Amino acid sequence: MNNSASILNGLVDNARHMESMQQVVDEVHAELSDRLGEGKVADYIPQLAKVPLEKFGIAVATVEGEVVVAGDVAEEFSIQSISKLFTLTLALGRWGDRLWTRVDREPSGDAFNSIVQLEHEHGRPRNPFVNAGAIAVTDALLSGHQPKEAIGEIVRFMRFLAGDDSIVIDAEVARSELEHGDRNAALAHFMKSYGVIEHPPAEVLGVYFHQCAIAMNCVQLARSGLFLASNGRNPLTGMRVVSAPRARRINSLMMMCGHYDGAGDFAFRVGLPGKSGVGGGIIAIVPGKASIAVWSPGLDANGNSLVGTAALERLTTRLGWSVFG
Repeated sequence: MNNSASILNGLVDNARHMESMQQVVDEVHAELSDRLGEGKVADYIPQLAKVPLEKFGIAVATVEGEVVVAGDVAEEFSIQSISKLFTLTLALGRWGDRLWTRVDREPSGDAFNSIVQLEHEHGRPRNPFVNAGAIAVTDALLSGHQPKEAIGEIVRFMRFLAGDDSIVIDAEVARSELEHGDRNAALAHFMKSYGVIEHPPAEVLGVYFHQCAIAMNCVQLARSGLFLASNGRNPLTGMRVVSAPRARRINSLMMMCGHYDGAGDFAFRVGLPGKSGVGGGIIAIVPGKASIAVWSPGLDANGNSLVGTAALERLTTRLGWSVFG
């Protein structure tokens, strides 16, 4: 077979593969549509309480540059704790392994906003994905920066990863979180008393609430995770975001800690590294293949999207994408 024929056959095979993936995504979206309305929105943040439960989107971005979608994929939502994945990436770039003196790498077994373990463990958070850990990471990002500069750096990083300069912070959500952030303020002040965070808690929390209020749609979010599916390099631009070992370690942290007290169940059902947010979004990484973003605002008792998790479970099962085979 000559080279031209080989290239043509490859293109045909890829087209068939994408058509098959589109069929799977469409089927999963259709099958779960009658479950929309299950779960509970994050009503402790009043602005999030306004989001209709019936919203549901799926976007799969492959390392080859294809995007397969179904449902409400163009509608922006508050990424909330999914932002912790990206601030961790930024902080590791600045601090390297010194960051781990501030925050541990163990599953919590408690709610994402719990203060119990902090007291037992002298103010050092269990991992960077619970609220206390993410606040400590945000404090690290503030070093040498004013709060507005840190917020700008985070937003620019998200735009860079997604390849989309339209990404912004939802000011109403940020304000809503600030006005109802007493528990996070307690976490910050408690860590401050142990010297785990260095900056004034009000400044740290201001940055933290704004990063959680970043608004993205499923396609933007899926594209933002592609560097973790491609050994730390953005496969669409060829630019390296993190080293391959660091990408593996970030993925491992998502597998162990990305869904709070539901991380074990997510690994059991979905079998992928992932990070959830109480806005109803989940990002999941298929190493070497794709980044997936799902959004459905109804949450389970652990603060993870009910329908989103079910969608990822069905997708990984039908596409054979679990890292466990």
